[in-house]
Amino acid sequence: MFHYVAFTAALFPLFITAIHFFRAISDGSGRLYAAAMLSLVIAVVLALWYARSFALRAQDRAIRAEENMRHFIATGKLLDSRLRMSQIIGLRFAGDDEFLDLAKKAIDENLSQKQIKMAVKNWKADNNRV
Repeated sequence: MFHYVAFTAALFPLFITAIHFFRAISDGSGRLYAAAMLSLVIAVVLALWYARSFALRAQDRAIRAEENMRHFIATGKLLDSRLRMSQIIGLRFAGDDEFLDLAKKAIDENLSQKQIKMAVKNWKADNNRV
């Protein structure tokens, strides 16, 4: 809903106010009102964009902490620092029985998130991601 409804609802007024702004410039009247409306719509679009990106960053940090804890419980060590965030996100779907081997394989073979997900045999769903 957020991506399709909120962004679409915010982008439509952005285009309309941009058109209105350029028409006001060419007409020579109503420029201040058109500029104010355009800046307000741009602020709303930016607020939506950053609200979503901040939420995703917070979730990524939580995933990193969870997977670090999972690895620490299994091995007594934190995850290898060479793992990229995208790889850690892919590893979160691996069951406990294959998590360690897949983490090592991800480092050794520089697997992408998609390759890691494809290698998971015992899928562990993450239904909490927003």
